[in-house]
Amino acid sequence: MNLKLIVILLAGLGIGGASAIALLPSAQQALFPNTKTRTTGKALIGGAFTLVNHKGQTVTDKSYSKRYKLVYFGFTYCPDVCPAGLQTMTVALDKIGKKAASKVQPLFFTVDPERDTPAVMADYVSSFHPTLVGLTGTMEQVKKAARAYRIYFAKVKSKDVPGEYTVDHSSFFYLMSPEGAFLRHFPHSVSPEVLAKALKALP
Repeated sequence: MNLKLIVILLAGLGIGGASAIALLPSAQQALFPNTKTRTTGKALIGGAFTLVNHKGQTVTDKSYSKRYKLVYFGFTYCPDVCPAGLQTMTVALDKIGKKAASKVQPLFFTVDPERDTPAVMADYVSSFHPTLVGLTGTMEQVKKAARAYRIYFAKVKSKDVPGEYTVDHSSFFYLMSPEGAFLRHFPHSVSPEVLAKALKALP
């Protein structure tokens, strides 16, 4: 019997032109038949992480277990895609009002920990929603978080300026339950109105 591959995410990169794909267990098993995969019918997105917030405090995925999480990966040196995404997040949260917004914890995970120190993150997130938390850490910690959320990122060295670089990365939003389960995703192009409607409908 042929298995139908179910692709849940096909996201364009924030800077470059590659794509990131996250597959449901059934699709992974069909592609990699010799790999033991426990089929749950749930997207394999999200998981444990240990990082440092923009206040310099060590946090984990359990630190935000009382609220829904709106997750976005990017970096502070991103010229346009990341600030646009975070602005969409900010406008959406403002639209739903303080009571509804209090159910949601917006999280900004860096993919450039070499430059995005807690101090840099603190300055950056202050330009967006007041509850936005910036998360950074060691490169290994960041890679682990990115793997958990099926995020692609790669450093791209500048051809014109020695020592300079940008970071190609997946660019979309994840909505996670208070327990850390994946609920749905939104493309980077989602409007604040559509995002706000989804957040407003959370129980």
